[in-house]
Amino acid sequence: MEGLLYIIGVTLAWVLIAATIIHVIMDNRQPAKTMAWALVIFFIPVVGIVFYLFFGINHRRERMVSQRSMDQLTKRSMLNFVEQEDFRIPERQRQLVDLFVNQSMALPFKNNQIDIMTDGYSFFPELLSDIAAARHHIHIDVYIFDDDALGRLIADALIDKARSGVEVRIIYDDVGCWSVRRSFFEHMRAAGIEIAPFLPVHFPSFTSKANYRDHRKIFVIDGTIGYIGGMNIALRYVKGTASQPWRDTMWRITGSAIYGLQRDFLVDWYFVDRTLVTNRIYYPPISLSALSNNCVVQIVTSGPTEDYPEIMQGFVRTILAARRYVYIETPYLLPNEPVLFALKTAAVGGVDVRIICPLRSDARFTDWASRSYLRELHEAGAKVYLYGAGFLHSKIMVSDDALSTCGSTNLDSRSFENNFEANAFVYDESTALRMKKIFLDDLAMSTPLHQLPERIAPRFTRRLWESLTRLVSPLL
Repeated sequence: MEGLLYIIGVTLAWVLIAATIIHVIMDNRQPAKTMAWALVIFFIPVVGIVFYLFFGINHRRERMVSQRSMDQLTKRSMLNFVEQEDFRIPERQRQLVDLFVNQSMALPFKNNQIDIMTDGYSFFPELLSDIAAARHHIHIDVYIFDDDALGRLIADALIDKARSGVEVRIIYDDVGCWSVRRSFFEHMRAAGIEIAPFLPVHFPSFTSKANYRDHRKIFVIDGTIGYIGGMNIALRYVKGTASQPWRDTMWRITGSAIYGLQRDFLVDWYFVDRTLVTNRIYYPPISLSALSNNCVVQIVTSGPTEDYPEIMQGFVRTILAARRYVYIETPYLLPNEPVLFALKTAAVGGVDVRIICPLRSDARFTDWASRSYLRELHEAGAKVYLYGAGFLHSKIMVSDDALSTCGSTNLDSRSFENNFEANAFVYDESTALRMKKIFLDDLAMSTPLHQLPERIAPRFTRRLWESLTRLVSPLL
């Protein structure tokens, strides 16, 4: 009898393993990711199946916001878009602009000013000043809102504004804030702040969506000032970690592009709160008395429920369209095949491709998995550098003194396929030149990869470990 039960148990286990692998195969995702999941499920089935249920099921074909609601949420920003006069899109960038417009109505806006902040010491005082000056509403959409000294300072500032009658809405990622006490958010809610978690993970209803996180960093104040970039609300974005300082990039945007930031926040708010906010008061007229230029900005979002990974497509398009150079900063480099192929193609074709990554990452396993990619790009002719003056969390790209982008998107499969991300794409020479200077300043504090023998020619055991971690990099 015991033998029969054993045979039945083993048979059922193999049926479950086979069914799960078939489900992975039938999803028709990238072959590398399919093989990675299949290998994990086959060789460590218990862990593999549990992880697949939590982190592997593909939800790209699901719609989280109906098309009708999207049309309503886009209508206000479209009204302001059609009112733009003497609007000119740079001819070289027209196809990229059209790509974003055609796929998600990510509309381009002229008449903008971009202020660049490269550390928390410059960003957070500016944000607090804008919060203090808010008169109608404050909208915040972040991955992490930590209950530390900085988080409490900003929470108190927001509570003061809410009590004075300013509308305050906050979206935070449930997984990103797992370590934050719920009483921290309840204190803000009790003061009149509307606050909602993004995709809360409650077993078992959201089990399969634990892997799909809101990684965006969007701030909108009174519909006239906005921020986008790589910084969350946590003290480490100012002081750094125990072992190294923090280097990051945020853009403060004033001008018509705020309509795009506002629209994207309100889409997310509708998803988390089911409140459709479309009043024109959230899209106030932009005064052009002191700001009239052809600095064109598109706010682009992407996520696992959209038809295509738009920001990834924008990166690929930018890299392949570069004629002279493309400079990139990213804290994590685990590119999927399209991005890796584009970078290598550009480098082999004579484009000056330079990439800066941190010398020491805050994610050790990810650091190991990225090393073979860095060598592969180096061998293709790209210039790879490792930033040694702290942890580089900056996520920027600049190309040909014409285009630059900054946002929340890393050069890894998680950002391209699993996370909800947001980037600003700017078509403006002045902004590109300023971003280029920031890149070159960071380059001066970085070490070329070829000057690090242990990275270029690691011992056999290290190379084997790097290859094994790369094997599962599509799942990281």
